[in-house]
Amino acid sequence: MRSDVPGGAVREIRGMTTTDPAPSEPRPEPRVPPPPRWAVRAARVAAWSTVPSGVWRIALVLGVPVGVMEREEFLAGFPDHSPLIALAYVLLIGAVAEAASYLTLGLVRPWGEVVPRWVPLAGGRPVDSRLAVLAASLGALTVTVLWWVLFFGGLLTAPSPDPGVPAGEALFVAAYSPLLLWGPLLAAVTWSYHRRHRARTRS
Repeated sequence: MRSDVPGGAVREIRGMTTTDPAPSEPRPEPRVPPPPRWAVRAARVAAWSTVPSGVWRIALVLGVPVGVMEREEFLAGFPDHSPLIALAYVLLIGAVAEAASYLTLGLVRPWGEVVPRWVPLAGGRPVDSRLAVLAASLGALTVTVLWWVLFFGGLLTAPSPDPGVPAGEALFVAAYSPLLLWGPLLAAVTWSYHRRHRARTRS
């Protein structure tokens, strides 16, 4: 009896030749389909939707004529009418809003599938898609109610804050109108993210 098996390929046993079966390869992990182009574009628009209003607020604090409200009127709501405190406030509000809107990109980018490695403790771990969908859905509902109902709904029912300055009012509306896109676009991108992850689960 002779065995000629470097790595287990061929054996001759009593005149019979047998071939060892190749080791089974592990099945690849199901992959998430790439996001459609419309979802990528919608996420980008949602991410930028908070920028014009943030610039408008900064211009107001710096004394740039923006109509609707005077700089002194705005500063009256802060201790000692301090422009530094007011500027810190509008920068903080803008940073929070823009960071929140920027998270929409995570629904169409790789860091929405796996946590970036630089993130402490969670870096490199896969993102729980169900938790991401829940958080994004709640966010879409919140910002939609905030801007469509509370903010712009209040503007429509309130008297004109500064009659006789139509250009200033137009500038104000132009700066804040993109916020109306944030909630609906986030909802649409969240739906796309959910569908892509369902497709991975079923494959």
